[in-house]
Amino acid sequence: MKLLLFLVVLGTVSAEVQDLSGKIFTFPQPTNTAHVRLNPIKQSYKAVTVCHRSVTDLKRSHVLFSLSTPTNDNGFLIYWQNENQEMRPHVRDARLEYGGWDYKPNMWHSICTTWDSVTGLVQIWFDGKPSIRKYVISGAINETATLLLGQEQDSPGGGFDINESFVGMMSDVHMWEYILSPCEIQNYMDKGSFTPGNVLNWKALDFQIIGNVLIENQAVCQPQFFFVG
Repeated sequence: MKLLLFLVVLGTVSAEVQDLSGKIFTFPQPTNTAHVRLNPIKQSYKAVTVCHRSVTDLKRSHVLFSLSTPTNDNGFLIYWQNENQEMRPHVRDARLEYGGWDYKPNMWHSICTTWDSVTGLVQIWFDGKPSIRKYVISGAINETATLLLGQEQDSPGGGFDINESFVGMMSDVHMWEYILSPCEIQNYMDKGSFTPGNVLNWKALDFQIIGNVLIENQAVCQPQFFFVG
């Protein structure tokens, strides 16, 4: 069983670097304003790996991760399409559909998405299970990118739709500018040792909270043993 200690964050929190180990972002309500802006360590990507953990009870489509550029609103988007029960990665506005995932509500899921600009191949890892690799588009993401959690961007940093917003909790967000190895992805899935993201690092995350988003400390209750003499 896990206990969550709440810190309510309202309004705007200035950008700063924090170690978010053992913490989570909570998006408590549907909104077309509240989000977390992530400030990447690096810009321009010839390959991408994004990993995160999330839980929601939404019964509609919603965004999980949004990267937008001046040319491509969906520069790198991870999106759950509820009607068809599909995880839909987008890269530079091109889209793929992956079905067959057991995306249960009220359950934590670990999701990693990879893309290589040379081959144009995408792969999703869902709770430790890899998908097949599919071609989406080739060519690097060279423009300045805006990265958000909680909202899907129809323009860099804006164009939000309340019906696509994320409601739930999210943690352990990492991004790399290369394809993470299968062993390291599996270690991430198993909460083992892995190389932190060199674009986004949950243990040194530069971010800004806009609107009603919560930061929570996540603590694991230790079992208590009673001895009868």
